Parts: sequence; C-alpha cells; structure tokens
Amino acid sequence: MSDKLAPGVRQVTVEPDDADIRLDRWFRRHHPELTHGRLEQMLRGGQIRVDGRRAKSGDRLSAGQVIRVPPMKAVVTEKKVRAEAASSALAEDLKARIVHRDPLVLALNKPPGLAVQGGSRTTVHVDGMLDALQFEAKERPRLVHRLDRDTSGLLVLGRTAGATAKLAESFRRRDTMKLYWAILLGVPKVEKGRIDLPLAKTAVGRHGRESMAVDHEEGDDAVTDYVVADTVGKHVALVVLRPLTGRTHQLRAHCAALGTPILGDTKYGVRPGGEGVPEEAEAGLHLHAARLVMPHPGSGRLDLFAEPPPHFRSTMRMYGFSPPRDVTVGSTR
Repeated sequence: MSDKLAPGVRQVTVEPDDADIRLDRWFRRHHPELTHGRLEQMLRGGQIRVDGRRAKSGDRLSAGQVIRVPPMKAVVTEKKVRAEAASSALAEDLKARIVHRDPLVLALNKPPGLAVQGGSRTTVHVDGMLDALQFEAKERPRLVHRLDRDTSGLLVLGRTAGATAKLAESFRRRDTMKLYWAILLGVPKVEKGRIDLPLAKTAVGRHGRESMAVDHEEGDDAVTDYVVADTVGKHVALVVLRPLTGRTHQLRAHCAALGTPILGDTKYGVRPGGEGVPEEAEAGLHLHAARLVMPHPGSGRLDLFAEPPPHFRSTMRMYGFSPPRDVTVGSTR
C-alpha cells in the first residue's frame, strides 16, 4: 500500500507522553471521533500501521514509533450533532465544577453518573472532554486517578506530563489522604475501626459485569479505615471513609461486608424501596470523595475539598446530619 496513492495520510511520531499506552488508547486520545469498530476495521485492512507494519489495537507504543494515520472521514448525523451539543454543555458544566487550578494541577468536583473514562458502552466521559479543560496550558490535562461512575467528588488532573507523573506516584506511594463521606443503611458495631478484607473480582448479572467480593484465598489486599460521624438510632449512619488501598469498588464492597451497605448502592445489596430503605431518601449512590490531602508536584501540599451533590445534601438535611468537614481518619501527613 503506497501512501502516495492515498491523499491525506499522515505519519505521526509517538511522543514520550504517549509511550507505553495501547494503540487504541492513542487513537481515543488523539481522535476521539473514531469509533472502536471503525478503528478495528482500519487495522484489519492495513490502513493503520506502526513502523510500516500491521498492528493490533492492544499493541503497546514506544516513543519514536511512527503511526500511519489515514484520513478520518467525519460522518455528521443528527444523532452525532445532538451528542456533540450535549458533550459541549457537559464540558461547560465541568468548567464550573473546578475547585482548584494552578499551573500544574487542576481538580474538579465530578458529578455522580459521569464516567471518568470510556468503554464499550460509555461514550460520554471526563477523558473525552479534557480538551475543554486545557485553558492556557500548553498541554492537555491528564487523568491521575479514577472515580466510579456513580461516585461524586474530587478528581485530580495533571496539567503537564511531569506534574501528572508526580501526582500519580503520590497515589502509588499512598502519600495521599483520600476521605470519602458515605451514608450507610445501618450503623457499624464499632464507632471507629479498620476494614481489612481482601477483594476479588467476580462476574455477575446478565451482562457479566464485574463486581467485587470478599475472597480470603484469591483476593487482593484491601484496607479501609473509617469513623462514624453521626447516626440516627441504629438505622442510618454518616461515616467518613479512608481507603488505604485502591481496589475497584473497595468502599462499596467493604461497607456491604460490614452489613451496612451504602444508601443507593444497587450493585451491593441495596434495592430501591427494599427493606430498611427510607421512602423519603433521595435516589442515587451516597458516596462522595470529599477531601484530598497530597503533595503538590511543585512544592508544599494540596488540601482540597468538594461539596457533596444535591441528592447527598438533601438526605443529610432529612436526617439532620452536619457536614463532617472536621472529621479526619488518621494523620493528614
């Protein structure tokens, strides 16, 4: 296949910032308009190549490699126009949710229901709107960590490659204090404690979607400290949770394992209108990433706070709970 016969073909060199990511991830980052199905089609046809050779979507890239990028034909449909308009409105909403911005770090208060990254069933996500959050920076911001789709709260982005690497390292070293607020159905038997239960992924449901379950033989270490901030009898508790590890759905699975699942968590045992669920409670998962304390990639430390979403605040008012802003779990250093 000669590129001389294909006008519009580009040869793109992989930058250091894109090293060690999958080829499909590279295209999602640089050509978000390209669907996964169309990407696979072009790979099978040899239209996309790496260093002149056929490639697969899962191939890892190295800095300096050259990707053959064919012309991208934009298919404009009414559905696409509506989706783009919705995405633009959501991007503006994200800008309004920024709680911290400096030359190296950007943090926003992610709303519940918005995914952080895309997937086979997810087309609208934070990762796809990062161009709108670049502002005056020379580089597009990068995700440092993730939150579940239904979990609200603090999401930190690095505004340079170096800042992102330092922020991510602080998460890996566990030099970051993450505090979540949660409203539980039931009250933990111990007011302050540690949940040390290993978790393993298990496929459940019609579509085989993954969830986490306690597994003392095959599970990975998962540790969560907590403090009960307030209660209503033995029926409902407002708690502050601090995950010391970062397993998928860790807080949700750990609270359920205590017999006190998070209000609104339909995946881990709470059914709408089920036993013990107050009829007046607002719908939605009552889990919020409220505070982050971590090293700043420049100097000093970041101490960030995000207000909970409307449904969480409404439920707190209903039970007479005060925001546990002064409640910490362990040291802030």
